[in-house]
Amino acid sequence: MSHDRREAGFKRRTRVADALATLLDAAEPHGRTESLPTADADGRVVAEPIDAPAPVPSYDRAAMDGYAVRAEDTFGASDRSPAVLRAAGTEAESVAPGEAARVHTGSAVPEGADAVVMIEQVEEVGEEVEAFDAVATGENVGEAGEDVADGQRLFDAGHVLRPSDLGLLKSVGLDAVPVYDPPTVAVLPTGEELVQSDPDPGEVIETNGLTVSRLVERWGGEARYRDVVTDDEEALAAAVEADLDADVVVTTGGSSVGERDLIPEVVDGLGEVLVHGVALKPGHPVCLGVADGTPVVSLPGYPVACIVNAAQFLRPLQKRVGGTTADPFPTRRAVLDRKVPSEPGTRTFARVALSEREGDEADGDEGGDGANDGDGGAANLPAATPTRASGSGILSSVALADGWVVVPEPREGLDAGEVVDVELWEVTP
Repeated sequence: MSHDRREAGFKRRTRVADALATLLDAAEPHGRTESLPTADADGRVVAEPIDAPAPVPSYDRAAMDGYAVRAEDTFGASDRSPAVLRAAGTEAESVAPGEAARVHTGSAVPEGADAVVMIEQVEEVGEEVEAFDAVATGENVGEAGEDVADGQRLFDAGHVLRPSDLGLLKSVGLDAVPVYDPPTVAVLPTGEELVQSDPDPGEVIETNGLTVSRLVERWGGEARYRDVVTDDEEALAAAVEADLDADVVVTTGGSSVGERDLIPEVVDGLGEVLVHGVALKPGHPVCLGVADGTPVVSLPGYPVACIVNAAQFLRPLQKRVGGTTADPFPTRRAVLDRKVPSEPGTRTFARVALSEREGDEADGDEGGDGANDGDGGAANLPAATPTRASGSGILSSVALADGWVVVPEPREGLDAGEVVDVELWEVTP
């Protein structure tokens, strides 16, 4: 970084959307895959399209306890005039005209039968069965392939598997699934003032690297949480170079334009700085670059700024190199109970805590419905209370918050009483 660049500071800042697009354009999925037992694939990213090799169910099955019959044999049956059928064996594999076979929910429908009379509508009389209900063809029968058709596309590449997905895969007979390897993310905390414990005056306990490394793992990656690197250009360059075999390198601290902010210069020396300075608050001194083909995200040293930028840039980057995309954070509607200031042209992230509003009958509904319905729509919404209006170094303002409210670039703050969406950024992978 040149002396002129330090003097210029951040007079020109890149918009968040443009900065993220630039970063993602410089990254590619790593492409490494493995075949993993289905039971162990929760949270993993599907590496290739998966089609069902067999239908589910693979046979016509009874949807109710009762008797399997030929529907035409029950025509005209009623309480006063039941259809009288011969009772087939308890495990009959077929039903002849005029016969009925006992079946249980989920069991195969015998050959020849095309409907099931519910057990409540049947009375056994010796070797005969009286059916008091006329059933139509297919009634109370689940057809083969009703759940999953043979050859049906189940998941496309890039899908993140959930527990219910694993059950579906197992149901079609797939004991293994092709998935991408988790992306590796090297996390390098920097700063000569940082220590792991027992700080002396002037020293600070290292928290950013720990926080970011655990976020990496929550977002589906494998973190390499490294020792603190001091503010020395050669030491920083050596530390970054040592981890360029990772899919992403993340540094914390030293990303601004001060005399001890050496990371942008190091990245520029090893590759290219793509973006330095983003119109985002807190945390505009983020630096995004590439070193020897490896994306490098240099997060600010203030804890809140570090976390905000990790969520905005590292998470989508990590998802991309891991073969998928980052879903939007879930949100909860709430009523802002204090004004939130912001600077026009800057995207602001205001940390808030959620609580029941006094005098309201909040029902705790977390859905997205009821958006901006006027006073009536806000009646049952919780209150969103800013935990800190400013101060990107106040870690407790994030740890004690439930989420954050995003103030878009065109707005000059949000007023008390506005209905807002609170991003629950720690809820989802």
